[in-house]
Amino acid sequence: MRQRVVDLGWLRLFVEVAKRGNLTSAAAALGISQPAISYQIRRIEDQIGVDLLTRVHRGVELTPAGQRLYDIAKRAVDEIDDAVGAFRADQERSTIRLLTDYAFASLWLMPRMHAFRLLYPELDIQIVATQRLQRELLRDNDIAVAFGAQRDFGDDVILLLPEAVTPVCTPAFAEQNGPFADVSSLARSTLIHLDSSAPSPWFEWRTYLSHFRAVRDVQSGHVDLSFNTYSLVVQAAVGGQGIAIGWRGLVDEHISSGLLVPVGPTLEVRERGYCLVRPARASQPVSRLGNWLLSEAEAQTALQDGCEAGKTS
Repeated sequence: MRQRVVDLGWLRLFVEVAKRGNLTSAAAALGISQPAISYQIRRIEDQIGVDLLTRVHRGVELTPAGQRLYDIAKRAVDEIDDAVGAFRADQERSTIRLLTDYAFASLWLMPRMHAFRLLYPELDIQIVATQRLQRELLRDNDIAVAFGAQRDFGDDVILLLPEAVTPVCTPAFAEQNGPFADVSSLARSTLIHLDSSAPSPWFEWRTYLSHFRAVRDVQSGHVDLSFNTYSLVVQAAVGGQGIAIGWRGLVDEHISSGLLVPVGPTLEVRERGYCLVRPARASQPVSRLGNWLLSEAEAQTALQDGCEAGKTS
């Protein structure tokens, strides 16, 4: 869409007439009448005290004084237009803040950001990794992906990735320490934990083992590992240090590439997981990012469901 030019009065009018050499075409370009152009030129000449234009066949030409003034005026108009264009470009280039936790940012979002940048190169994104979300503090240009139950954030949030977890480790660890025929055999191995200062709103080893009624023998002598960020948990698992809880969506790429393998049954909760949380009044750039996140999550879920269907057929 063409941007409206800044009104520079007689400067722009004079430059347009001199550039085109014709009052009628200059009037059409400026959206005013030809008599109005003639009146303004006469008025400028009366104020300056010299003739700026001379009439020729089918148009006008600059006088020597008019040429000197045109060189100055055109440079001034061009520089002002360039500056205004830069101001408008800065305002139109929106910066979106995406708030999410460290695990989602590093394991799910970052591998996909290049695709978003190719799709929307005009949008700038600031990723804010945080474990605490206060929805009421979201601004119009903010959007969040937070872990929890939908009811925790509001009826209008969308569940991007329902929570589904599977124990994972490297093929080498499974071969050396397995076979893991059941959950009880997992309980006797080296486990990698995600520390939390408060009760976890997600599955961790205690709740996972309890669900399958597996008992962990604290006297077994195993030395477990614990980390305060999930990225380090995954890194330790990839390093062959033990078995980690693997969240669907966060470790899919590691499983697809063969770095990690599932070694236990999947446990899922359909009403809990990573939720898309938008502000009360989302800007258009935020809506674009939100729709893109939804499409990426849907594509991943469809791919995962297709792989699982293939395994059972």
